[in-house]
This record gives sequence, structure tokens and C-alpha cells, in this order.
Amino acid sequence: MSKLFATKPLELLMVEASDEGHHSLKRALGPVNLVSLGVGAIIGAGIFVLTGTTAAQNAGPAIVLSFLLAAVACVFCGLCYAEFASLIPIAGSAYTYVYATLGEIFAWIIGWDLILEYAFGAATVASGWSGYLVSFLRDFGITFSPEWTSSRGEVMVYYNEHWVTLDQAKDAIKAAGIDPQSLPTVTASFNLIAFLVVLVVTAILVIGIKESANLNSAIVIVKVSIVLMFVGIAGIYALQHTDLVLKNWQPFIPPNTGKFGEFGWSGILRGAGVIFFAYIGFDAVSTAAQEARNPQKDMPIGILGSLAICTVLYVLVAGLLTGIVHYTTLNVAAPVAIGIDAIGVRWGGFMVKVGAIFGLGTVMLVMLLGQSRVFYSMSRDGLLPKIAGAVHPRFRTPWISTIVVGFFVALFAALFPIEVLGHLVSIGTLLAFVIVSAGIWVLRRRRPDLPRPFKTPWVPFVPIMGIIISLGMMVSLGKDTWLRLIVWLIIGFVVYFGYARKHSRVQAARSAAQVPPTSSRH
Repeated sequence: MSKLFATKPLELLMVEASDEGHHSLKRALGPVNLVSLGVGAIIGAGIFVLTGTTAAQNAGPAIVLSFLLAAVACVFCGLCYAEFASLIPIAGSAYTYVYATLGEIFAWIIGWDLILEYAFGAATVASGWSGYLVSFLRDFGITFSPEWTSSRGEVMVYYNEHWVTLDQAKDAIKAAGIDPQSLPTVTASFNLIAFLVVLVVTAILVIGIKESANLNSAIVIVKVSIVLMFVGIAGIYALQHTDLVLKNWQPFIPPNTGKFGEFGWSGILRGAGVIFFAYIGFDAVSTAAQEARNPQKDMPIGILGSLAICTVLYVLVAGLLTGIVHYTTLNVAAPVAIGIDAIGVRWGGFMVKVGAIFGLGTVMLVMLLGQSRVFYSMSRDGLLPKIAGAVHPRFRTPWISTIVVGFFVALFAALFPIEVLGHLVSIGTLLAFVIVSAGIWVLRRRRPDLPRPFKTPWVPFVPIMGIIISLGMMVSLGKDTWLRLIVWLIIGFVVYFGYARKHSRVQAARSAAQVPPTSSRH
């Protein structure tokens, strides 16, 4: 039983982190690259969609407080990630950290669990990206067969002069008094657009980390510029119409409707739980630790810097949006476009679609990068086949694991509905946060002597809060999501005991150390 909790020696991790050979990952990322990786992963459709729906359904103008509460929750976990990333600057993120602190079985659980966050997360985003691209191109008269623009089995109806999924349009169809069966209907077979975009992103990642990071940085500049454009236009309008803003902000905390989570302070709390998922992605920065030029200094900057930038942008957008438009009108797919239209800028819809396309593109890139780096680390430890850790001799990237992950993510994106994938991403991320927070606490007690370039403040308060808040959000998720998580973990245990445990390098080293040397007779 003790073998299950065998830890990977920190000294060995430090040796691996310092490896600069041709079979190691290329150290090419500076602090700007790392911050942009974090911003690229965090700012996606959340800022364009969740802001409006959460204000309308849960918190009203007090969504600003929801964003701040969610940011505080992320900071607790982010501080733990920052200490680990500076202390153990090696690929693998939470998997590697847990292997050094809680033991192999927990490392396997977190590595297997991170597939839910990174691989399924990228698939979810690719499916959403497909929808935005189809809508964007339709504005220019370019259309696609509905059979190839949604996941397998999705029912598509021709309504309002374009094809949409029945689930998205059913409320509008009902309100118009139309029988859905009277509309042209097609059942989707394969989301070809989502499949192809994942393959393109995979090819970019294989070519090189520097090239991928530079592309990500360029796209981040574009989408942050679009967000800042909205902030500038809306800010000027708000200063010129302060009476309207104050009117729309009254009451700032709408009274509770009688249900938990619908306005009032419970609505702010529920809103924070929903908004939390708009922050998912900052932890992906830590997967690139072995490709950072100065990880001890730059990893905390990348993780905490991206969190700070995104929090400021979220709060500004939420405050201005609910100021220029009454929160009750924001329960739509593109609330920022509604705000721009209210100001009188008619290209709002175009701007939001461009921002979402760029935003979701960088999220896919960072998620796929994170997953391939986790597989790379697990392979080097013997828990996955050696081929998964192969580094391309020219590009210095884990090309085989990147291609394998990319292919399966492309299939997930093309075949499975967003809702199922999205819930798995959420619970997988929160479980990772719980285990990483616990790992910091354990390591502080076991190895207080280690030199820590960055120290998480107020231990054990910070990790305990990270654990409590993350567990609380996990509890709020539905039973079906928990059931899928349990089934996924059971499959993971079968793989661990069937393959990984037998090939573990840490287990082999422990067994070799316990075998006494053979005595020789003279």
C-alpha cells in the first residue's frame, strides 16, 4: 500500500528541470509570453456571454461583486500554483506538484483528471468556436450545410432565415407561436469546422512553443484591444449619461425573488459560482514552466499577472454594461453587442463575433498545449508509454503526444454536445484546485527548508480556503456530472493498475533501493 503514496524526489525533479539537451523542451518563454498565455486561456466567450446572463438571472448590477468574489477564490488557488511553479519549474503543472508531495496515486488521479480540464475543455471551446464562425461568415453570405456544423445528433431547424439548433431557438419559436415540426429540420452528423480548427491548432503547437506563444500573444492583443474598445466607448457614453447609469444601477443589489441564487446576496454568491468558470485557464500557464527562460521569477508573474489583468477587464465590462443597459435585458447570447447597440454603434455584433472567434482560438491553443505537456511529464515518469514523451529533434516539442491529443480532441469536439463536455471541464478543474492547494500545505510541513523563490502567504489559511471554496463549488454541480467524474476516475484506476504502476520509474527506483546487494564470496 505504501507504494501507492511514493513521492517523486524533489532533487530528481530539479535535475529534470535543468536539462537543456536536445531531448528536452526548449526554454523560450519570457514573462510577457506567460502572461499572454494566461490571458489567452481566461478571456474567451465568458466575457462576452456570462456577463449578461449572470447579471440578468442571478446578481443584477452587483455582478461586479460576483466577479470580485470569484477572483478572490481564484487567487487562493493561484497563489498555491505560483509557489509550486517557481519551486518545481517543470512541465506537468498540478500532476508534477502532487507527485512530489502527496504521492503517485494522487499524481495519477490529477493527471487523469486534467484530461477533463484541458482535452475536454479544448473540445468544448472548439464546438463554441464553430458556432461563432458560422454566424460570422453568414453575415457575409457564406453558409455551410447544417449537417456539418454541429455535434452528432443535434437537431437543427431553419428559423429566422438561418439554421440553428432546436435547443437554442425553442424559446423564440414558442414565443412566436410557431410549431417546430412545421420548420425544415436536419439532424447533424459531424461538426467538421470544429474538427478542422483543432487540427490546425495542433499543427501550430507541433511547429514550436515560441511560434505558438507568439501567435497567442498577437491574438491576445487583438481580443484585449476589442474589450478595451468597448470599455472606452462605453466609458465615454457613461460619463455623458450619468443619470442613465445611476438609474440602471438602482437597485444595485436587486431584492431576492424568493429562490436561492436569484438576486440578493445569495444571487451574488451564485453569480460568483457561475462566473468562476470564466477564470478557468490561469493554471494552464504552469504547464509551460519547463519552457520558461526564468521560471523561478516569471511563473508567478504569468499566473498572478494574468489573473489580475482579466479581473480588471471583467469588472470594467460588467460595471459599464449594466450601467448603459438595464440588467433585465441582458439574458441574451451576445450582451456586449446589446450594449454597443444601445450606445448607437451599429457594428457591435460584428465586434463581439470577432472578439469571440479570436478569444476562443487562443483558449484552444493553451488548453491543447497544457494537455500535451501533462502527457509528456507522465510519459517521462513511466506512467504512460514512452512514445508520448518523444520530443521532435527540430521543433523541440512533444510532437507525438500533441498530435494524439489533438486528434482525439478534434473527435470529441465534432461528436459530443457542449453541455456534457462543459460540466466535466468544470468539475475536473475544481478537483485539480483542491489537490494542488492541499499539496502546498503538505509540502510546507514536510520540507520547510526548501528554498522557495515565491512563497504563498498565510499558509495554511490560503490553501485551506482554496480547498473549501473549490469543494463548495464542486458540491453545487449536478449529480450527473459527479457520476461522470466517478466513472472517468474508475477508468483511470483500471489504466493505472493495469499499466502505469508496473512501468513507474519511481516504483522501480524504490524496489531497486530496497533490494540488498548480493554478497560475494572470496
